[in-house]
Amino acid sequence: MRNVLGVVLAGGLARRMGGGDKGLKTIGGRPILDRILERLRPQVDGIVINANGDPERFSPYGLPVAGDAVEGFAGPLAGVLAGLAWARQNRPEITDIVTVPSDAPFLPRDLVAHMIAARDAAKADLACAVSAGQAHPVVGLWPVRLYEDLHRAVVGEGIRKVDIWTGRHRLVHAEFAVHPVDPFFNANTPEDLAEAERLLARLGDAA
Repeated sequence: MRNVLGVVLAGGLARRMGGGDKGLKTIGGRPILDRILERLRPQVDGIVINANGDPERFSPYGLPVAGDAVEGFAGPLAGVLAGLAWARQNRPEITDIVTVPSDAPFLPRDLVAHMIAARDAAKADLACAVSAGQAHPVVGLWPVRLYEDLHRAVVGEGIRKVDIWTGRHRLVHAEFAVHPVDPFFNANTPEDLAEAERLLARLGDAA
């Protein structure tokens, strides 16, 4: 999708996973991040990884790594802000970013097109993914034009909750089907990793 940048949010602490990068954990013998990039890459005009700490751990992917500009692991809004800032500084033709978590191996292959269609139909500013009645605030479509507004909120006001900031703008929820698997299943714990292995085996070639 031209003029849309994909941003993989990998800036969390992964406490429930016992630390480390969730995206580098493996299912089916491959890192989750590999599976995310495979699904996201055809949908966007470039990908950036939002991560803190030593960026060299992602060097095999050959992708830019943008750290949070806010100290102290400030949550997903800081990652969104980092993605918007990177786009403004490096890809001025980019109009929007799409953010996805680094622990969701079954992302929809039509994620970006569906989010854009939902936003356009509702004449909204932002889109957020929903499945089985549950919103996924970190799976979002964010216009670069709102960078300054988000910067003021995160840096100036200390806002950390996604819903507080998105509530200031016109937000539409883009609904996604959950069959044969919830596309936003995320591997937060070792138990989730085991479940992801089971889901992968069940999907077979459809994965």
